[in-house]
Amino acid sequence: MTETSTFPAERTVVLTGAASARGIGRATADRLARDGWSIAILDINAEDAKAAAAEIGSNRAVKALGVGADVSDEASVDRAISEIEASLPPIVGLANLAGISSPTPFMETSVAEWDKVFAINMRGTFIVSQRVLKGMIERRLGRIVSVSSISAQRGGGTFSKVAYSASKAGILGFTRALAREVGEFGVTVNAVAPGPIDTDIMGGTLTEERKAAMSEGIMMGRVGTRDEVAALMAFLLSEDAGYITAATYDINGGLQVS
Repeated sequence: MTETSTFPAERTVVLTGAASARGIGRATADRLARDGWSIAILDINAEDAKAAAAEIGSNRAVKALGVGADVSDEASVDRAISEIEASLPPIVGLANLAGISSPTPFMETSVAEWDKVFAINMRGTFIVSQRVLKGMIERRLGRIVSVSSISAQRGGGTFSKVAYSASKAGILGFTRALAREVGEFGVTVNAVAPGPIDTDIMGGTLTEERKAAMSEGIMMGRVGTRDEVAALMAFLLSEDAGYITAATYDINGGLQVS
């Protein structure tokens, strides 16, 4: 029988790509800080990561660290995680949020663009997860949640096209296979698949007209909010979610029924 460690009062969650003020990552970091986690924000923009961490740490009275890192680069990630491990409590949670969109039609997509999308969305998830898992396996406790997309389930049909959909579909297979390998160490691995969410990833801030158009076919009649996704991710990263693994949680207002 698998034995897991007790959830420590002092614990850290690493969030990649969480510096954007209107992003799901920033909302998730704030939610987890509210729940008592120490926060480590990794972002390609080091100054933005530091500013986001400082603001959340001050507002929520928790330990917070912002670190610049390219998630697609193994050495960069290793340096960042090493700094976090030396500065904050043990890493118990990882939220893989770093990602880029790709609205280019398939026949116009270059190999360079395809590789860039996969480097951030898929390779980055692999590199950061593998690095963080070293400590999780040693402590026999961990929570990993990665952001996929309804685009992976529906085969596109959203702002981004084939490269993005394929990379986000890779997250689903990655999640299930990794969960199978690390479950014996008390580590859970799950994914969330958001539908249309009011962030800036789909070509900038959504106007009311775009929100209305995107809401067609959604059972709840609206686009989602980043706080709603953050609440789901916070639950999957929590102690209470210890018997949930290899799962994909839809959060799309009923646009896609799995």
